[in-house]
Amino acid sequence: MVCGKLEIDILNSFWNLTENDEDKDISIQDIVNDLSANGIDRAYTTIKTVMDRLTMKSILVRYKVGKKFFYKATMTKSEMASEAIKTVAEQFFNGNYVDLIKFAENKIDKLLV
Repeated sequence: MVCGKLEIDILNSFWNLTENDEDKDISIQDIVNDLSANGIDRAYTTIKTVMDRLTMKSILVRYKVGKKFFYKATMTKSEMASEAIKTVAEQFFNGNYVDLIKFAENKIDKLLV
């Protein structure tokens, strides 16, 4: 599953906000506030649009409590990372994880020099 930078920022906010309570109700305003506290200032409407997009991708689910909408992530950070690695392996290395690891090791070695 491919996600853009702001989508990943929003998901990281979800995972941070629900780290101690996975059943916590998360609103758009909660995400706006968390992103802002981390130096990412975006309009409420922008965050809402991206969260709706994540809902369409089935990465978030939206539900109503009273008059207010809340969201939950359908995947953990670990599950999303695994899916991303699988996608990269399939798209760039014909599904060969050994080649992906060799490539990553080579890149890391060059970065550490």
